[in-house]
Amino acid sequence: MSFRREKGVPKGGPDGGDGGRGGSIIIIAERNLHTLIDFKYKREYRAQRGEHGKGANKHGKSGADLEIKVPMGTLVKNGDTGEIICDLVEDKEYFIVAKGGRGGRGNARFATSTNQAPRQWEVGQPGAEKTLELELKLIADIGLVGFPNAGKSTLLSKISAAHPKIADYPFTTLQPNLGIVKYRDFKSYVVADIPGIIEGSHAGKGLGHQFLRHIERTRALAFLIEVTEEEPEKTFEILYQELSAFSKILVQKPFIIVLTKIDIQDPGEKVKRFDKNFTIISISSIADKNLDLLKDEFYKLIHILDTDDES
Repeated sequence: MSFRREKGVPKGGPDGGDGGRGGSIIIIAERNLHTLIDFKYKREYRAQRGEHGKGANKHGKSGADLEIKVPMGTLVKNGDTGEIICDLVEDKEYFIVAKGGRGGRGNARFATSTNQAPRQWEVGQPGAEKTLELELKLIADIGLVGFPNAGKSTLLSKISAAHPKIADYPFTTLQPNLGIVKYRDFKSYVVADIPGIIEGSHAGKGLGHQFLRHIERTRALAFLIEVTEEEPEKTFEILYQELSAFSKILVQKPFIIVLTKIDIQDPGEKVKRFDKNFTIISISSIADKNLDLLKDEFYKLIHILDTDDES
């Protein structure tokens, strides 16, 4: 509330300006980010408030918007209801999750022919306040699926520049790893090492939900199975059923079967136990056997998908 006070103008009238609008909160996907770890340490975000209006009909400055950057593949949910608000999958894709409040009106707005010196003014509206849940689903061309110790991390370290943790005990990989595979004439594709699946993963056993959700964003799958298993075809069936029970979309993706560790045991007759329509590649990451052939098969899967997208 303000009135014009100037020499020679005894009744200058109201000149209170409007308040500025509050800043909005915008979530934006960023290609160079890969985890949501920052949100573990900072839980509350507040955009800048608008400035107060001033005399001489000066309006307050609007508050600056707050941009919160997240990795591509981040799913934003309402923390109270679980409703999906947005799904940010492209670089620089954004969504306004909380709008700033409108600024209040100064007393100059309330002047009328019968009320030329109003002392009335209006408080600004509060900005939106929300509780959000962020869920990251990694985006990759090929997802490596298999039981713990099937050789997924070792394979990723051999065909890409990724350096996942590798050891001879189950659940060495506790979070997905991404590797860029360089393929021939300056081409490349992204392979994701998904933590090991166990029976019951679809029901949450062994942190199953946390692992399986990442597979949803892969374009194609590679089932890694140790050739040393007595019945590798049954292992494939278990893995396939776990994916199917979690999401029917997963089993609609194109896939190949990879028999690993052939430096220990020859695949022999075990390959013939699988459906003859399946593509099966036998490899050894340690001995560097058939890795180039596997990269060729990976690229064929990607190329087929790209062709389908264009058509």
